[in-house]
Amino acid sequence: MVLQDDSPTDGAAAEPPYDCPLCPRLHAFLSDWRLREPQWFNGPVPTFLPAGGQNGVRLLIVGLAPGLRGANRTGRPFTGDYAGDLLYRTLRDFGLAEGTYAARPDDGLALVGTAITNAVRCVPPQNKPEAAEINTCRRYLAGTIARFSNLEAIVTLGQIGHQSVVRALGLRVAAYPFRHGVHYEAGSLALFPSYHCSRYNTNTGVLTEEMFVNVFRNVAAFLEK
Repeated sequence: MVLQDDSPTDGAAAEPPYDCPLCPRLHAFLSDWRLREPQWFNGPVPTFLPAGGQNGVRLLIVGLAPGLRGANRTGRPFTGDYAGDLLYRTLRDFGLAEGTYAARPDDGLALVGTAITNAVRCVPPQNKPEAAEINTCRRYLAGTIARFSNLEAIVTLGQIGHQSVVRALGLRVAAYPFRHGVHYEAGSLALFPSYHCSRYNTNTGVLTEEMFVNVFRNVAAFLEK
């Protein structure tokens, strides 16, 4: 299995190996799904980069973890489930992606100045990573952030993703609490927390499409400055 080969500039690992053993529960879960669905990706889902590579990344979007039948199946973040439908449509509307999104990794969709990753790279049972797994995978999140020398902003989707980013930056969570729609200055980076664009959140009204679009409207305005 070949992952994207761009390396972080400071030597920190940005992508786990395909058969990463660091989280025994997740490793066992993936091993089982590799037997059940051998045509699926079934591995740590790598960061989705723009065509120009890591040096062109100004915006990073961080979700929670791959969905079982979404990114875990397709091998591309937010690809193959409802969350991706909303996310990629919104990115296209603001010029942060171009091309056609057809929920498969060969659909030709390209990111523009944007990268997408997850706080936990392997799919967890019931979509619920444990605290130890979040902490263990943070080394790769920190490596991913470090690889982008021109990074200006991070959109954090959901409380867990937000808190993991804050910790990966070496900051105190209490100083940057998760609140949808706010804008934090975190050193040289801007943080834009948002409720996760999951079907559960949109079906229950926790997140409306207008609320989600407004976050990216603020991001786009920030990047234009």
